[in-house]
Amino acid sequence: MTAQTPPFRADHVGSLLRPESVRKARKAHYQEKTMTAAELKSVEDAAIRDLVAMQESVGLKSVTDGETRRSFWHYDFMGDLTGLDLEEREQDGVQFHGVKLRPIFPTINGKLDFPDDHPMLDHYKYLASVTKSATPKISIPGPSAVHFRVGKDDINVKEYKDEPEALFTDLSRTYAKAVKAFYAAGCRYLQMDDIFFAYLCDPKIREQKKAEGTDPDWLINRYADMMHDAIADRPDDMVIGMHMCRGNFKSTWVAEGAYDPAADAIFNKTGIDIYFMEYDTDRAGGLEPLRLLPKGNKRVHPGFITTKTGELEALDDLKRKFDEASKYADIDQLGIAPQCGFASTEEGNDITPDDQKRKLELVVKTAEAIWGTA
Repeated sequence: MTAQTPPFRADHVGSLLRPESVRKARKAHYQEKTMTAAELKSVEDAAIRDLVAMQESVGLKSVTDGETRRSFWHYDFMGDLTGLDLEEREQDGVQFHGVKLRPIFPTINGKLDFPDDHPMLDHYKYLASVTKSATPKISIPGPSAVHFRVGKDDINVKEYKDEPEALFTDLSRTYAKAVKAFYAAGCRYLQMDDIFFAYLCDPKIREQKKAEGTDPDWLINRYADMMHDAIADRPDDMVIGMHMCRGNFKSTWVAEGAYDPAADAIFNKTGIDIYFMEYDTDRAGGLEPLRLLPKGNKRVHPGFITTKTGELEALDDLKRKFDEASKYADIDQLGIAPQCGFASTEEGNDITPDDQKRKLELVVKTAEAIWGTA
């Protein structure tokens, strides 16, 4: 194993297109019932070995398992928390632009906790075991994902209904336990996907929250406090990243709006070390919010490279964008990563594996061109 320590100049959010072997095996196991769990795991293991080798081959210093064992970037983790169940119903799922997610609804039926046998601890251990020249990273949904995605009518715990602050407190406690468990499993680079900070910058979503009786600015700050409390006691040698985007499902999206309403909270209240920020379209607004990044060791990876389409960005254009970004944040506090994962759900974005590899190669090439190293 390498002794390299993040942050790196070149990185990526985490999810990768599921190989065809995994797609077929998951269908055989979950739908056709013709493959055992052990057989599925064997197929996934082999695919992860190949994906790790691909990431290392393009020069990345941080690698993931591509979320290969997951159906969703968030629900799989949430569904294995104590007290939370995933219910499938005959009603519409989350609406993206032109498509809908499968109708799965996280439901809180008991007091929340992080179990000692959460499956993703073993997922990390396997990733670490097959990583040769890079630092293994695992991404999990941040605490705001549970709060934002669980509807009020799906909270079936009287304490949480009567005292909403009790839910925030228990979420921070649950995630603090998760952080310690991943550290004990050997993880030194953990990423929280907390996309709902960006959602709460969308004017329509802000109005929806106001209609529900919730001040969106209060909620942004409460989410920041919740994250801070979840990671405050992490060991000094554990690095925590946070990804923020506006939705990613089959190359579509949900939200839009600049980071301005959330920038101060995410940069100065969460305690996060590395920020992965979507910046591939005008939907993300301008780079001005980067001015609020405090001087020091924090790192921002502006996502100028999109994962939603296969068209490759021009290196000279990326350099110009970093020239612009450096007007607001020190270039030494910047790095490069794609704006989101390549497959936030097992369906994946509308790109090919070759497109995906070229995008990752471009991430490394851009970092080397600007900073002289990946």
